[in-house]
Amino acid sequence: MRVLFVCTGNICRSPTAEGIFRTLVEEAGLSDTVATDSAGMIAYHTGEPPDPRSARYAAEQGYPIDDLRARQVQKADFEAFDLLLAMDQSHHADLLAMAPEGTADRVRLFLTLDETERDGDVPDPYYGGPEGFAATYALIERGCRQWLTWICRQDNR
Repeated sequence: MRVLFVCTGNICRSPTAEGIFRTLVEEAGLSDTVATDSAGMIAYHTGEPPDPRSARYAAEQGYPIDDLRARQVQKADFEAFDLLLAMDQSHHADLLAMAPEGTADRVRLFLTLDETERDGDVPDPYYGGPEGFAATYALIERGCRQWLTWICRQDNR
């Protein structure tokens, strides 16, 4: 199972999700069968590390992400990944619009599995203060745990 997390520029939300998810996958002993990556809808930050505030907050929680570098979503990602998880509804719509024929079912809204946030967006903390990063992190961690549980149920793990 290959999972791609997608946000706007791939420097806040999606690398945080990638870092949390890969750690949870490792802790579950599933690194050989579950892979993760992240990407942004825009190329503005391509090659850059995560936002220092995201990297600092994630590291403080035990999820280092400073090794990641931003990249833009490519058409090939729709074939390469089993799940493309959009951090908000605008990313979801954009991904569906660019999905090659037969791949749209791979695109999901990140919070779809969350009973309280099912149709919600993971807020972009970029223009806010530290409390925004904390709130975003909490949603992302909860969502990553839910997606890992969902994946394990699909594969009867």
